[in-house]
Amino acid sequence: MSDEKRVESLKRRYGRKASPVRRGPMGGPGGPGGPGRRAASAVKGKPKNSKATIRRLLSYLNEDKGKMFLAFFCVLLNTIASLAGSYMLRPIINTYIAPVDGSRGDVAGLAKGLVVLGIIYGVSVVANYAQAKVMLTVAQNALLKIRTDLFDKMQELPVRFYDTNNNGDLMSRYTNDVDTVGQMLSNTLVQLFSGALSIIGTLALMIYTNIYLTLVTVILIPLMMKAGGAVARRSQKYFSAQQASLGAVNGYVEETVTGQKVVKVFCHEDIAKEEFGILNRDLRDNQIRAQFFGGIMGPVMGSLNQINYSLTACVGGLLCIFKNFDVGGLTVFLNFSRQFSRPVNEISMQISNVFSALAGAERVFAVMDEKPEPEDDKDAVVLNPMEGHVVLDHVTFGYNPDKTILKDISLYAKPGQKIAFVGSTGAGKTTITNLLNRFYDIDSGSITVDGVDIRHIRRDNLRGNIAMVLQDTHLFTGTVRENIRYGRLDATDEEVVQAAKTASAHSFIMRLPKGYDTMLEGDGANLSQGQRQLLNIARAAVSKAPVLILDEATSSVDTRTEKHIEHGMDRLMANRTTFVIAHRLSTVRNANAIMVLENGQIMERGTHDELVAMKGRYYELYTGLKELD
Repeated sequence: MSDEKRVESLKRRYGRKASPVRRGPMGGPGGPGGPGRRAASAVKGKPKNSKATIRRLLSYLNEDKGKMFLAFFCVLLNTIASLAGSYMLRPIINTYIAPVDGSRGDVAGLAKGLVVLGIIYGVSVVANYAQAKVMLTVAQNALLKIRTDLFDKMQELPVRFYDTNNNGDLMSRYTNDVDTVGQMLSNTLVQLFSGALSIIGTLALMIYTNIYLTLVTVILIPLMMKAGGAVARRSQKYFSAQQASLGAVNGYVEETVTGQKVVKVFCHEDIAKEEFGILNRDLRDNQIRAQFFGGIMGPVMGSLNQINYSLTACVGGLLCIFKNFDVGGLTVFLNFSRQFSRPVNEISMQISNVFSALAGAERVFAVMDEKPEPEDDKDAVVLNPMEGHVVLDHVTFGYNPDKTILKDISLYAKPGQKIAFVGSTGAGKTTITNLLNRFYDIDSGSITVDGVDIRHIRRDNLRGNIAMVLQDTHLFTGTVRENIRYGRLDATDEEVVQAAKTASAHSFIMRLPKGYDTMLEGDGANLSQGQRQLLNIARAAVSKAPVLILDEATSSVDTRTEKHIEHGMDRLMANRTTFVIAHRLSTVRNANAIMVLENGQIMERGTHDELVAMKGRYYELYTGLKELD
């Protein structure tokens, strides 16, 4: 595969995943042509609608209109003071330094003029300081709202979104993309407004000073604008590519750092270096192009400015000789000539920041515009209390329309029963639990809890009555007590301790430096994998949910610990409807019913003894005649 194709392949994988190759956090894979691939196309190329993006960004400034008015008033005051100070050189020179009537200069008058000039420039400095401070506050308030909206929206997105998007790329939108927007709001907007005022004001004073010299300057304006526009168009494309490449690099780094143990175990370091090098070089190339076309604006405009200055000086000198044009007027006009070019240059230079910010803003808004989970039905009910009578009736489901995962699944579970799922990897075991929580909605059939279709139960009520222990553990930064209490925030300290004892976690917790108040960081990096899983089990134990889902809950603990857990789990599962997914068949022997899934269908069902007596697929798995795939 050529380097160019590998770059595109890696960017698709680590920018925003098009087709995940493993289960997501809840076991639900995406797939080719799924939502990940559609989202990936949304962030490539140049901004699709710059005007709409700008309007949307400006909407975040609405609450600070008063401060914005103050900031722009300060910009106006600064601009007027700067122009007035520049024009004052003409009367100072013509009156006190080189009087037009040929008299001697006036030192006292010069001193007074310089004092006035100093006061004017002092006003300019104060106004400039004030607008910078006010605008920084406005920009940070806007960023606060953007980050809040982005985070709030991500809490509303379905599990499918996280199964089909790369964590590193999402984090890049919180940091790099939002930062570029902040830079534009705090600096670029003001500079664009200031530059526009300076151009208008300077041009007016230039016309007032000398119309002929003004024509010399104005003639070069179309050339300067055309040159700036050509560079800006190229910048827009490359800054969008730069942001996409940056997101891909962040995604790759995040995944590689997180999976560093796996990288080392399988001696994947060289390949990881090679792939990172490919993405890194692609980012470098896009950054070089973007920064080059962004930075070349200054030299191009500077060269045109020098040409303009030289022509103005030549023509102005001739006017002084042949048209009695005053020296003060020529001095002022030459200063105006430079001042006129400076805001043009600044505006041109800021164009690259604008395009970079727009590209980042579109990536942020692309997440905000993702479809959230559908709202609950207007007639959605709250089951209080929920007993836990669960029925799946002819359920069919696929993560993608072109591939069916579950085919005509029917089963029931009564309160207090333990239902186990066994079968090959990818048979659809975890998918069933995802459907019970409505992380995904079924394609056909029905799932009912206590006789009510789960599509007519409020999601928060449904999920609040289902406790889960996932195969992939996750602990939050906080104390052990807080992590267990995550299962039910109003649980007392006594209930937390009892839940830990139920999960056989109390003994190892008491051996920690501060017991239940020991701080956990980095997803519980200071604990073993088995200890992290025990805390997850304790988290489920503290919940009063009538339905319990155990997805390989004991896969990360040793056999001895598993035996201790089983007694606690029996107490935990008492009077709860429990669904267990397990590869260790010894853990499901006491289940009320065991479902053997293969290719999305229930091949066999029954108790352990019944299935062994049938001498079918379960018998082969249990006796070891045929291992799980």
